[in-house]
Amino acid sequence: MAMDRLAKMRKSSAGSSTERLMYCRTPDTTTAQNNIRQTNWRSRMLFKTFPVRESRHTPPQRKPYGPTTEEVTEWAQSLDNLLSSKYGLTALRLFMKSEHCEENIEFWMACEEFRKIRSRSKLKSRAKAIYDQFIRADSPKELNLDFYTKETLHQSLLILTQSSFKAAQNRVYFLMEHNSYPRFLDSELYRQLWRIAEGER
Repeated sequence: MAMDRLAKMRKSSAGSSTERLMYCRTPDTTTAQNNIRQTNWRSRMLFKTFPVRESRHTPPQRKPYGPTTEEVTEWAQSLDNLLSSKYGLTALRLFMKSEHCEENIEFWMACEEFRKIRSRSKLKSRAKAIYDQFIRADSPKELNLDFYTKETLHQSLLILTQSSFKAAQNRVYFLMEHNSYPRFLDSELYRQLWRIAEGER
């Protein structure tokens, strides 16, 4: 009887030892897998931190942002070329803001959007917004327009069309062409954009 109990105790001890071994192995495996995953994650993050080195045999790719040298050259040819360029328009607006005359370029842009409106009700509400912002006396961004241009604008607004702001827009264009535009071409901002377009910093 004593021998039977001893045999049962040994079997029980062996079984529990096996269970303990199985139980201990599982966390070790999981820990190893977690360490591998963590190492892989850190490697990916470290890889993203550094720029990819281009192969000598790989042709250089054009940067996905910024103007080209052709665009910057065209800006100096006419104000139209500058305003029709996405980067050029942004650059001129930034420059004029630095000179505290951004109301001119903003009014010109507002008129461009106004000319595209087809809805009669939207045309009316937008015309009032533009007038209150740029034309009305003591408005937040009142334009420096001569008496004749203002009178022409008032007459045009009586019978509202997409070209009602045309005379005022032309006047503002003239002011930009003969004032802000030449200064922009002579500015450090324009020279900096030249350097960026040529791949310099």
